[in-house]
Amino acid sequence: VQLVESGGGLVHAGESLRLSCAASGRLSSVDTMTMSWHRQALGKQRELVAFITSSGSTNYADSVKGRFTISRDIAKNTVYLQMNSLKPEDSAVYYCKADVVVTVEGATVASWGQGTQVTVSS
Repeated sequence: VQLVESGGGLVHAGESLRLSCAASGRLSSVDTMTMSWHRQALGKQRELVAFITSSGSTNYADSVKGRFTISRDIAKNTVYLQMNSLKPEDSAVYYCKADVVVTVEGATVASWGQGTQVTVSS
């Protein structure tokens, strides 16, 4: 599975951005995988921001609940992260991840995108 993120940039606090993650390749249908967004700020560990399961269930980190929304467009095979009311502490490189099921027992293999930079100025 290949993942390509886009949509990052420089915004002011309070503004919005929408990140996209386009999936392609074998076993790449976004409705058959758990798709997630992670972020890594400079000098910090990578952290989970949000995920959406193959059934469409979603979950969010406490720090972004109520501000970020993860969604998917199955026809476009793309997952999105709508980020509203951005704060300077949201600044990070944002990565898309796909957990691809590779066995009938449910074992998965992770694929990562290359990341997209989000910078929020105060």
